[in-house]
Amino acid sequence: MTPANLIEHLRQAPTNGPRRLVAIAGPPASGKSTFAEQVAASDPSFAVVPMDGFHLDNTTLDALQLRHRKGAPNTFDVTGFVSLLEHLRSQADVRFPLFDRTKDATVPNAGHIQEYHTTVLVEGNYLLLNRPGWQDLASLWDVSVFLRPTLATLETRLVARWRHHGFSFEDAKLKARENDLPNARTVLDNSLPADIYIPT
Repeated sequence: MTPANLIEHLRQAPTNGPRRLVAIAGPPASGKSTFAEQVAASDPSFAVVPMDGFHLDNTTLDALQLRHRKGAPNTFDVTGFVSLLEHLRSQADVRFPLFDRTKDATVPNAGHIQEYHTTVLVEGNYLLLNRPGWQDLASLWDVSVFLRPTLATLETRLVARWRHHGFSFEDAKLKARENDLPNARTVLDNSLPADIYIPT
C-alpha cells in the first residue's frame, strides 16, 4: 500500500472518538518517520507524533546501566507514552515531547497537536509490542500499520545511518549488530497483528 492509498483508507476508517489514532509501527530503519511524514503532508488535518520523545534520559539510563541498550523497549517511558495517547483521545490541544538526535536528549513540549488535527499518525518501534505495558497501546489504535523490511535490508540501512553520524564502517556495523538489530528482531518477532502490512 502506497502513502496515497493509505491516505484514502484512513479518511474512511471509523474512529472511536473525535480523533483518529493510527499506529505506524516497525523496526528501526524501516522508514516509519519518512512514511508517516509523507502521509501527514497530504492533509492539514493529519499530524505526526513520534514515540522517540519518550526515551528515558541518559542520566536515568546510566543509573539503570542501560545506556548501551538505548532504544530497547525498557529504555522508554511507556507509562508516560500511554498517558499521552489517552490525552490525544480526550483533549483537543495537546503538547508532547520530541527527541533531538543531535543533542541525544528529549525536548519537553516541543510538539503540538491542535483541535483541527483529527488524525494523528503515531510512529515508533514498539507500538504493537506484545509485552507488559506496551500491550496497553493496542486498544488505543483505530488503525495499525506495520512496515516490514527484511533483516538484511535493515542492517544495510542501519550501518549507513551510523556512517552518516561519522562512524567508521566497522564501528557502524558493530553498533548496528550490538543494539539496533536485536531491537529489530524484538519488533519483528514479538508484535501483535497489524491491520495493514507494508514491505519497505
